[in-house]
Amino acid sequence: MAEMEPLMRSHAADEEKPMELDELANRSGGVANRKAARVASLDVFRGLCVFLMMLVDYAGSIFPAISHAPWNGVHLADLVMPFFLFAAGVSIVIVYKKVSDRVEATWKAILRGLKLFMLGVFLQGGYFHGVTSLTYGVDVEKIRFLGILQRIAVGYVVAAMCEIWLPWQRRRGDGFRRNYHLQWFVALFLSVIYLGFLYGLYVPDWQYVVQSDSSLVTANSTNVYEVKCSVRGDLSPACNSAGMIDRYILGVNHLYAKPVYRNLKECNISSQGHVPQNSPSWCHTPFDPEGILSSITAAVTCIIGLQYGHILIQSQHHKERLWNWSLFSVSLMGLGLLLTFFGIPLNKSLYTISYLLVTTASAGITFCTLYILVDVYGWRWLTFVLEWMGKHSLSIFILVTSNIVVITAQGFYLKSPHNNIVHWIITRFVNK
Repeated sequence: MAEMEPLMRSHAADEEKPMELDELANRSGGVANRKAARVASLDVFRGLCVFLMMLVDYAGSIFPAISHAPWNGVHLADLVMPFFLFAAGVSIVIVYKKVSDRVEATWKAILRGLKLFMLGVFLQGGYFHGVTSLTYGVDVEKIRFLGILQRIAVGYVVAAMCEIWLPWQRRRGDGFRRNYHLQWFVALFLSVIYLGFLYGLYVPDWQYVVQSDSSLVTANSTNVYEVKCSVRGDLSPACNSAGMIDRYILGVNHLYAKPVYRNLKECNISSQGHVPQNSPSWCHTPFDPEGILSSITAAVTCIIGLQYGHILIQSQHHKERLWNWSLFSVSLMGLGLLLTFFGIPLNKSLYTISYLLVTTASAGITFCTLYILVDVYGWRWLTFVLEWMGKHSLSIFILVTSNIVVITAQGFYLKSPHNNIVHWIITRFVNK
C-alpha cells in the first residue's frame, strides 16, 4: 500500500525556491523521495477530488443535478475523474524530477500501476455489493475489469513513461516547452488514434442475452435483446465503437451492468432502478464508462497534467506559474468549446476530445485558484480538511469504495437493526 502513495500524492521543495528537487536523495531506481516540504495546493486539490467523489456518490441520488450526465453534457460528478487524472500528472513530475536509472524507474512505475489496477479490480469489480446488500463475493465470469482506479493506473503508467523517457535533460536551458514537445506529440498521437477508432470503426448489429437473475429486468425469464446499428462514427449509447471494442475484448458480462445512460428519458427507468421491457433494447445492455478506448484520452489528461507540473517545477515565481497555467487553461477551454460547436459533444462515458479539453481546463483553473489561496496567500486554515484528505486520498477512497464507512454506520441502530441512519436516508431520500 505504501508503494502506491506516489500515485495519489507528491513532494516538492519550498515555493519560492521552486522545486529545487535536485537536492533530494536518490533512491533505488533514481527516483527522488527524501522528505521535503509539500505543495499544499496540490494536496488540497487532491482532497477536493476525494470530497467531490464522496459528495456525488452519496448525494447524487438525492440531487440528480450533481450526478453524472446520462450521456452528453457535463455535471459536477463528471469532473471527478479528469481532476484525479490531472492531479496524477502533476504529481508524476515531482516524483520523477531526478531519474538516474530509467530502466529501473520504468519497472517501478509499471509495478505501481499494476498494484493500483489490481486494487481497483478488487474494490470495483463487484466483490462488495453496496449499501442495500451488505454481502460480498463475485462470480468471476461477471467480474468487472475496469473502473476508476484502473483508469488512473493506466494514465499514471503512460504519463510516467513520458516523463521518464521523453524529456531532453541536456536542453533544459531552452525552456520547458521545447524540452517536452515530444510529450505533446504523444498526446496528439493518442488523440488521433482515439478519433480513428471512434469515428472509423464499423459497428454491426449485435445481441445481448439477459438471464432471469439479472437486475436489469423485471420478469423472471431469459431475454435476448438485439441492437440495430450497422453504422460508422455513431456516438449514441447503442452503436458507438467504444462499446463494441469492450464487448469484443473484455466480454459483455465484464462491463458495468448499470450504465448511467439508463437515466435517459428513452429508457423510462423506474424509481427502483428497473428498465421496463418496452424500453429500447440498448437500455438493458451493459456499458463501461471506463472502457478501453476512452482510457486513451484519459491518459492524455495525465500527459497534460505533466505540463502543469513542469511549470510548477521550472518557473521561478508565483506570477510566472500562474500566467502559464492560466494561458494553458484558457487555451484548452477555448479549443474544447470550439469542438463542441463543430459537433463533438461533451461526453464523459466516451471521454471525447472536447470533454478531455474542457474538463482538463477546468482542473487547471481550479488548481490555479487553490494555488493562489493556499500557496500565495497562505490561507491554509480555510482548506486544512481538504489538505488532510488529499494526503490520505487513497486510504479514504478504499474506505468509501469498500463500504466500510457505511457498514460501520449501519452497526449503530435503535432497538431494531433496520433503525439505522443509512436505512433512514435510503428510504426517505433515495427510494422515496
